[in-house]
Amino acid sequence: MIFTKDEYQQRLKKVQKLMQEKGIELLISHDTNNLNYLTGYDAWSFYYAQCAIVHVNAEEPLCFVRAQDAGGAYIKTCLKNENILVYDEEYIHTWPSHPYDRLVDIIKEKKWDKLSIGLEMDAHYFTAYCYEKIKQGLPNAKLKDCDRLVNWARLVKSDSEISYMKSAARISEKGMRTAMNVINPGVRQCDAVGEIQKTLFRGTEEFGGEYSSIATLLPTGKGTSASHLTATQDIFVEGEATIIELSGVYNRYHAPMARTVLLGKPNQLKIDTMNKTIEALNAGIKAIKPGNTADDVAQEFWKILDKYGIEKKSRTGYSIGIGYPPDWGEHTLNIYKGDMTVLEPNVCFHMIAVMQFGDWGVEASEAIRVTENGSELFCNFPKELHIKN
Repeated sequence: MIFTKDEYQQRLKKVQKLMQEKGIELLISHDTNNLNYLTGYDAWSFYYAQCAIVHVNAEEPLCFVRAQDAGGAYIKTCLKNENILVYDEEYIHTWPSHPYDRLVDIIKEKKWDKLSIGLEMDAHYFTAYCYEKIKQGLPNAKLKDCDRLVNWARLVKSDSEISYMKSAARISEKGMRTAMNVINPGVRQCDAVGEIQKTLFRGTEEFGGEYSSIATLLPTGKGTSASHLTATQDIFVEGEATIIELSGVYNRYHAPMARTVLLGKPNQLKIDTMNKTIEALNAGIKAIKPGNTADDVAQEFWKILDKYGIEKKSRTGYSIGIGYPPDWGEHTLNIYKGDMTVLEPNVCFHMIAVMQFGDWGVEASEAIRVTENGSELFCNFPKELHIKN
């Protein structure tokens, strides 16, 4: 358990308040990040069915996991042992049997089968089969989408969460320094990423790192015009740029960062475009303060792009915090025109300025915290195009 019992209780109360507002009496939270947020559970077991179950009046959530993973739940969670519920191997890959058959039985045993039940209909790993098992097994329940209720409860971080993200940021900085050192002409991409990953896992003398919810992204050459490309065995080539997007991780909290390196002689077009990109990023950052909206930040960012005639259709940011594969985003706030989410102190997001032009691109990004009066960057690393001549 990496937070105090009191912090987990405050999280539960926050979620239960939102449940009351939405008319939800029982919440089934399948999102791996939300299970961690509510209970402290942390294991690589999300590839199969598991969830947190929250009754609107309960003193603790329930943690529903495979029996093989129960030991991890006893070790990692803040829960009483009786609130860790397990299912046996008879439900593992024995269709039509499914772990949610056991979950349905538990809900019936507790006389909760006629309640209004909130489901995370778009959560990773909540499969169509999970939904069908609940729908068929609980015909008298009122099923509804909870609309990412727990995700929104996670939006404003506690001071303890912020401290973990700051630790993750120190690891991100080390990882990016390694990237800038090892990316050289003739080096295989996979070898470079091996060194980057080594740095991210070793962390610092004070705190070690962990696996990230997204692989280190490494588009290079023409690949910089595309998104989310990972390393291959191809070598880096002089004259080409490479975008590095990575995140240090501490206690599952992330602080992502992206930078661009150019091998060889300075390319004025890329330098100028990178400077325009940074200008837009800084303009958006300047608009971050409590009371402003995500839209306010986006408008300032796009004003600079419009000034230079640069077109960008994708969002330029999203909220971050806890992360498990396949994503470190929280699926709530977007830094995009029209998102009227009001910023509050300790809202955190990853703001990304990636510009793509057919067969090349540049990128810089920052993990950012809203403060009482403005904002602060989690990472301290130059944004400028890094030229290795």
